[in-house]
Amino acid sequence: MIQILQGTIFIEDKEKFLQKLNKISKDKGIVLQAIDADKLAGEEHIRFAVKKAMNSFKAGRNIANDLAKEIMLYAAGTRQINRSMKLGVHNGENNIALVAIGEVIDLSAFNEITPKPVLQYNSSKNNVLLEIFNITEEELKARGEEKIPELVIERVALVDVMK
Repeated sequence: MIQILQGTIFIEDKEKFLQKLNKISKDKGIVLQAIDADKLAGEEHIRFAVKKAMNSFKAGRNIANDLAKEIMLYAAGTRQINRSMKLGVHNGENNIALVAIGEVIDLSAFNEITPKPVLQYNSSKNNVLLEIFNITEEELKARGEEKIPELVIERVALVDVMK
């Protein structure tokens, strides 16, 4: 089962928050990944990245040593872990997409996340998406700004063919 909790959260100490994620993940036997929703081109983007990451593990083609990191790689459209970390949460106010994968998922420990629809694509995300996913002016002219989510998903799909 895949569940995505989206909303807002104030993270005072990112390292403590990530430690909490890791502890809950280990204790409950689930995969957890926190992503900055402002850097995602919609729910289809993250769901596609999760499926691609899960498939790479099933096929033995994974890059990362755990599924949470693999999800981040696909979501960022890269094979480089350091580049994928740009999609991570940060100290301060965050729009967050918390991805959970497991048989039984209980996210009640994350009551500091105020549920809110922050995943949907909107034009305020354009500049950061263009930068992270290296979308060129030529691509924008040829396809149009409204196609940015599709261009991002293409980058996610291309991770499989990058060497």
